[in-house]
Amino acid sequence: MLIAGFPSEATATNCYVVAPAAGEQCVVIDPGIGVTGQLDEVIAEHRLHPVAVLLTHGHFDHTFSVLPVCQARDVPAYIHPGDRPQLADPWSGVGMPKGTPLFGMLTAAEPDDVVELADASTVPLAGLEFGVRHAPGHSLGSVVFDLPTGDEPVLFAGDVLFAGSIGRTDLPGGSMADMTSSLRRVVLPMADATVVLPGHGPQTTIERERATNPYLQDL
Repeated sequence: MLIAGFPSEATATNCYVVAPAAGEQCVVIDPGIGVTGQLDEVIAEHRLHPVAVLLTHGHFDHTFSVLPVCQARDVPAYIHPGDRPQLADPWSGVGMPKGTPLFGMLTAAEPDDVVELADASTVPLAGLEFGVRHAPGHSLGSVVFDLPTGDEPVLFAGDVLFAGSIGRTDLPGGSMADMTSSLRRVVLPMADATVVLPGHGPQTTIERERATNPYLQDL
């Protein structure tokens, strides 16, 4: 298994590239602001072939580069229908007036091929099986992707769960009640050994967060 992650130029949003091995097909998760150069380097270094972009939610710091990445490689973008409108209207997700400059964004539009994600489904891509769990709270369409990898499964948590914290719930579509439900229903039942790769900050594990994250302890 090959997982390469790096933060975006602005907002330090983690972008991940996932493949069975070097020289294989790969999936890009959450291509944020200014990541295309770094992404091209990772793809070239490991001789990878992107087949899709997976989006944990619709906030522009996670979707900023989805259009150029998908267009350059003619691949689809996967997003939950609750957040799909933000691809064409990223301002709606953060409560800004439409047209407000967003780090120089010139084009806000959907890629040519958009696939809507369904809760409790499995998406087979690049020879891997990504499990999809709808986990609203940070946004209406937030999801997490779980990936079985043997003894240490991986969870791409987006802005649902961070090391020691959780995503904010005060933006349009956010809800602390929904977040609490998502943490209890989706996160807490996961195996302790699960490696959590969040949308921001360092990786962690479910075991560590269960023991030290105050938002999980309160549950």
